[in-house]
Amino acid sequence: MLSLESKGYNLYQAVIGFDNGPRKVEAKVLQGPILHRPALGEVGNRSVSLRGLKAPVKPVDVARKRPVLTRPTKPKSNSISLCRVSGKENVGLQECEKVEEEMDVEEVAKVEELSVAFSTQCLNVEDIDAEDGGNPQLVSEYVNDIYKYLRELEEGSKVQPRYLDGQVVTGKMRAILIDWLVQVHLRFMLLQETLYLTVAIIDRYLQRERTVSRSKLQLVGVTAMFIASKYEEMYSPDIADFAYITDKAYTKNEIRKMEVNILKTLDFNVSYPLPLHFLRRNSKAGSVDAAQHTLAKYLMELCLPEYCMCHYKASMIAAAALCFSLKVLDGSPWNDTLVYYSCNTEEQLMPVICKMAAIVVKSISSKQQAVKQKYKTNKQMKISDIPQLHSQTVKKLAEKGALT
Repeated sequence: MLSLESKGYNLYQAVIGFDNGPRKVEAKVLQGPILHRPALGEVGNRSVSLRGLKAPVKPVDVARKRPVLTRPTKPKSNSISLCRVSGKENVGLQECEKVEEEMDVEEVAKVEELSVAFSTQCLNVEDIDAEDGGNPQLVSEYVNDIYKYLRELEEGSKVQPRYLDGQVVTGKMRAILIDWLVQVHLRFMLLQETLYLTVAIIDRYLQRERTVSRSKLQLVGVTAMFIASKYEEMYSPDIADFAYITDKAYTKNEIRKMEVNILKTLDFNVSYPLPLHFLRRNSKAGSVDAAQHTLAKYLMELCLPEYCMCHYKASMIAAAALCFSLKVLDGSPWNDTLVYYSCNTEEQLMPVICKMAAIVVKSISSKQQAVKQKYKTNKQMKISDIPQLHSQTVKKLAEKGALT
């Protein structure tokens, strides 16, 4: 590495400058040229040209350039070149043909990989992150990788269908518990993520711990919300508040013991992809308005107490809720951009949409009204009272979706 002194640099002078007063020079000293540069701006192993720095190259917006899919050409005379490189002049014809076949397989694999990578060229997909480059909080450079990772996490933390079979706790008891937790969540004014994470913790704990009694089910629910609050909230409620909200049916010590039990059962992993995460991404892809987004949130929360919906993936619930919302409010299509960013077509979502429609019809006469009452407020645009939820479109979809 070239030293700074050999090239005429003085680190002290470069940092503090030459504004400390006149300096007496006794003799002329032959030294190299001093480059005008910011302090410590060019320190490194890279050599600096004595002619100065080159003009900065204008950045190219690579993200907006659409790549062109080109088919790789087959190299000529594969057998001859391979035979010469191998050092064997008399390689048999069969061996060379085998090598050619292996190279053909590699070329086909490359073509398939490129076709998947550029499959969006066949769709009318809009780049919804094109204008977000200047906002570092939106991480537009790797936001797609983040959601790809969230979908991978979904596969590793699934809730099995009908996981309560054979347990003392039933689906009806689960619905009553979650309906009460919605009221507790509203009373404590917690974040939306806290409610979804609470339900996710409850389902995954009950799926593993199959000996929970009825008397301990409420303790499981309130402790799950306590854990979710500490994970999501900036200022989580005190443990005494959770003991008080149960009408002092459980003590603070019992909540702490259940907290340790839940965390050990879940291997201290409470980081799950939530439907709300995917809904925000899908709403951005669909350029939806506030009413469409709020209705999709209402539909997702209606699904929380339903035992028949707990095994669907969070991304599927979010996409189906938004598709249902667009269909009911103004009949907007599930376009190519939404298909690409949600990774679901309308045909794939239709079974879930029909079940959501059945849940909407059921909510009219259901005993669990916490979610419906929550979305009757002005803050939630009174979305649960809109006449579109009683339309013939909803009733027809509900006839196709059976709640079991």
